[in-house]
Amino acid sequence: MAFRGNKPNNDYLKYWRVIRYFVKAKYGLTQSDLDVLLFLYSEKYFNKDKFEEFDELLSWDEDRFDRLLRDEWISCFRPYNPKTKEKALYEISYKGKRVIGSIYKKLNGEEIPVSQSTNPIFAKNVSYSDRKYREFIKEMNAYVRQQRHHAPE
Repeated sequence: MAFRGNKPNNDYLKYWRVIRYFVKAKYGLTQSDLDVLLFLYSEKYFNKDKFEEFDELLSWDEDRFDRLLRDEWISCFRPYNPKTKEKALYEISYKGKRVIGSIYKKLNGEEIPVSQSTNPIFAKNVSYSDRKYREFIKEMNAYVRQQRHHAPE
């Protein structure tokens, strides 16, 4: 890894855990759901075999594909054709693309929202873990704002 002085050139993943926690809380995704969506994000279209190829690396959940389809994280691009035996093709849905795009924006320095209406971690009666992450999100946002002020023009 190349460094400029004491700071690494690429520091995208510094807040990955916090961003991941926020996304999982806001959208009700599991870690494995998020992992498979991140894997499939760069695939324009995929069939169920491609999905299962990566899914084998994750914790066992025989319902994952159907749940992601039902909850509109993935969508059917082309249904199975019984005449030609062409397999169905799927894609990450508009909803899924927006969430993954949002993750990349946050990794690139966009702040995590702190209002109760857009971030369930900032609701009133939350768990101890949520309260800890809430404090860290505030620190992360302050760090992001500070980096914007120190960015070369």
